Amino acid sequence: MKEGGSRASWRGGGPRPSRGGRVLEAERAVAGAAEQVASLSHCDWLFRLPLNVSSSFRGGVLCGKGRAVGGACVSPRLASRLPARTAERLELSRTRAEAGLGAGGGSAGLRSGRSAVARDPDTMRRVVRQSKFRHVFGQAVKNDQCYDDIRVSRVTWDSSFCAVNPKFVAIIIEASGGGAFLVLPLHKTGRIDKSYPTVCGHTGPVLDIDWSPHNDQVIASGSEDCTVMVWQIPENGLTFSLTEPVVVLEGHSKRVGIVVWHPTARNVLLSAGCDNAVIIWNVGTGEALINLDDMHLDMIYNVSWNRNGSLICTASKDKKVRVIDPRKQEIVAEKEKAHEGARPIRAIFLSDGNVFTTGFSRMSERQLALWNPKNMDEPIALHEMDTSNGVLLPFYDADTNIIYLCGKGDSSIRYFEITDESPYVHYLNTFSSKEPQRGMGFMPKRGLDVNKCEIARFFKLHERKCEPIIMTVPRKSDLFQDDLYPDTAGPEAPLEPEEWFEGKNADPILISLKHGYIPGKNRDLKVVKKNILDNKPAANKKSDLSNTPKKAADTSNIQNEAKLDEILKELKSIKDTICNQDERISKLEQQMAKLAV
Repeated sequence: MKEGGSRASWRGGGPRPSRGGRVLEAERAVAGAAEQVASLSHCDWLFRLPLNVSSSFRGGVLCGKGRAVGGACVSPRLASRLPARTAERLELSRTRAEAGLGAGGGSAGLRSGRSAVARDPDTMRRVVRQSKFRHVFGQAVKNDQCYDDIRVSRVTWDSSFCAVNPKFVAIIIEASGGGAFLVLPLHKTGRIDKSYPTVCGHTGPVLDIDWSPHNDQVIASGSEDCTVMVWQIPENGLTFSLTEPVVVLEGHSKRVGIVVWHPTARNVLLSAGCDNAVIIWNVGTGEALINLDDMHLDMIYNVSWNRNGSLICTASKDKKVRVIDPRKQEIVAEKEKAHEGARPIRAIFLSDGNVFTTGFSRMSERQLALWNPKNMDEPIALHEMDTSNGVLLPFYDADTNIIYLCGKGDSSIRYFEITDESPYVHYLNTFSSKEPQRGMGFMPKRGLDVNKCEIARFFKLHERKCEPIIMTVPRKSDLFQDDLYPDTAGPEAPLEPEEWFEGKNADPILISLKHGYIPGKNRDLKVVKKNILDNKPAANKKSDLSNTPKKAADTSNIQNEAKLDEILKELKSIKDTICNQDERISKLEQQMAKLAV
């Protein structure tokens, strides 16, 4: 063959070497790689091989072909040509690999064929963390099960804009001449008519809504008109627009952006506004009994109760996270610059008493952190996520210890499991979709379908619709999964308002979901206001905290009278019903008699 032929066009330039020369060159390259292998850890060496090592060699290492020496794949022909010192080092490395050690003697080694890690259950546990929630996956429902043609609110406020319970979904919407929100029964899916009735008593845009955990027909709303309103929704939903609330709570001097019900005390509601005040109301009497107006120097971003409702934690614009005892009106713990970024922070209590926060770093990277209120000098865990500018809204499932993070403007939901093992906050998975979310609703555990292993359900707000998203743990069995559904908080309140204000604490009353949740009869919300002339100043300060028991006793008497009136009314209605039924029976008997004749 001529010199200028195929040999001259060889990619290496110059005359093409013979086949034996190419083999020798390749074996020299592999021998050099083998020298490196002997001195590197087994998790690292594969990615540091020279580029001129053939792909078949790399494939042999990954697939387990050839002779395994220290994790490297070396042919018998090459092994015979290696220098004695290199061969000894590779043999030592191979021995360590078979014993389950790395080249340095500490980390687990990779072996071709069957892995040494697979033979050691303890090592496997270290590599892959065991969790029953590792394979949780999210799935959006079909279009015909969404709520369409809803004008979701465009107000610039970082709340979820949606609240859900086992009966209804409530969504803050655009409204002219004031604020309004929709309340839809869960089964009313499809296109929502523009003339559908709304709850529209506020004179300014609605900023936040929250369903009572103890009554599925009672919802509270906070608005830019500086008021909090509590509404009673009819059992079968709205048939006409609701303009008159059960009670109007007035006490804030600026817009109210946060409303949160107490988890264990009936008819106790917390509100926070842009006047930097936190007010705790007894909705049954319409009174503000606690006013924390001197603890926050800047705007409050969010407020969260702990499991039994004895403490609250707040996050504010001054970058501080505070843990507060509202009845003693004392700051129990405080952390300055929990997150150093200027964007909003969120803080929530976990079931074990720790505090979980989301925020931003100085470089605008989104962060999540876990804190112990007894020592907030350093976080238990701190993780950076990404550089998006959407505020992360945390939703916590106390039964499974899973936190779901939904960023406003994001198109994904990330979820993490909180455990006692380092790194304490374990990433599970991400649900991704195409459309960004304007807000998010989170269904309480008693509203889920336990037959389908559903552990969470979200209601994602788009620009013009609400889309349910179901989180499921894949299981083959159709039986009830006890490990996924421990007893959860039920709708019964363990405490009355007066008991909580007097200093009592109680954990939620738990119910089993083994046979599904069957909603009971909700009693109507009755508000009994005191004579204004007899009222003392509405919001108690530290100086008159000692007067609380006396107030509570008076309130208790009024509550008893209200209950007595309610019982008498119910007795009267039952008697009227019986009389009407008797009349109807007599008429039917007369008709039967005529027909018989």
